Amino acid sequence: MASRFATDLKWSDITPKEVFLNRRQLIAGAGALAATGLGAGMAEARLKTVPGKYSTSEKPNTLTEITNYNNFYEFGLDKTDPARNAHTLTTDPWSIKIDGMVDKPGTYGLDDLLKGVTLEERIYRFRCVEAWSMVIPWDGFPLSALLNRVGVQSGAKYVAFRTLLRPSEMPGQRSRILDWPYREGLRLDEAMHPLTILATGIYGEPMPKQDGAPIRLVVPWKYGFKSIKSIVHISLTDRQPETTWNMQNPREYGFYSNVNPQVDHPRWSQKSERRIGGGLFAKRVDTLMFNGYGDQVAGLYKGMDLKKHY
Repeated sequence: MASRFATDLKWSDITPKEVFLNRRQLIAGAGALAATGLGAGMAEARLKTVPGKYSTSEKPNTLTEITNYNNFYEFGLDKTDPARNAHTLTTDPWSIKIDGMVDKPGTYGLDDLLKGVTLEERIYRFRCVEAWSMVIPWDGFPLSALLNRVGVQSGAKYVAFRTLLRPSEMPGQRSRILDWPYREGLRLDEAMHPLTILATGIYGEPMPKQDGAPIRLVVPWKYGFKSIKSIVHISLTDRQPETTWNMQNPREYGFYSNVNPQVDHPRWSQKSERRIGGGLFAKRVDTLMFNGYGDQVAGLYKGMDLKKHY
């Protein structure tokens, strides 16, 4: 049985507020959800959120674009494979093991983790290391709220994450393209930053399976592969954790993975990006340092050589 947090630990109460979609997004979203078996009962399962103060004013991508063009190698290598194959994933029940240098280790059911949480709509820019980008309206809460609740012990310096390992439902895990399960990590101060969230939905709907259901990390100033999906394990440690793409090819993928247009990928430039949804002949746009979040996060890296610690 999943353990529960102590009753004297309180998070803020949920403040009801619907996230309204325009007519086009509603129609597109219904089609995207129905295509992957997620549409049934969604009207009754709408998330209750409040507007987040860190949102960009840029126009979000449609739900169809967000759910049909993404990387989730556990379900295949093509951009459309996750939408095609993720319906096989069982997400209820779901639990996350939290251990390492914490005061309250245990395996917590997702309902326990979300009890009393205020979900915020965070409209964030999303930049893939492959040089394409989107704007996504996530629904989630700061990772720091969870870490504070379990109690981070003195001496902890990093947070390590792992994705679900279930090849029976995640066909991509039957291949050797990566060393499964997928692993990621953050420095503790990055994890505690208010921009870093655990997301449980998009556009006011529960997280689609192809986008990392039921809960995923979102770190908007880093390349998208850093925002690990379908999390089942969080561990606090005093050592820099192994991360999947850095293990796979350290020359191409550093631990920090900050969006930096001055540091090219060895096989392509990172100075510009292609915005998904812009059309076949859309002009590329310049990539911004820290994906445009430099005012908020540049201080985390003061004095560091970001070409060396890429």
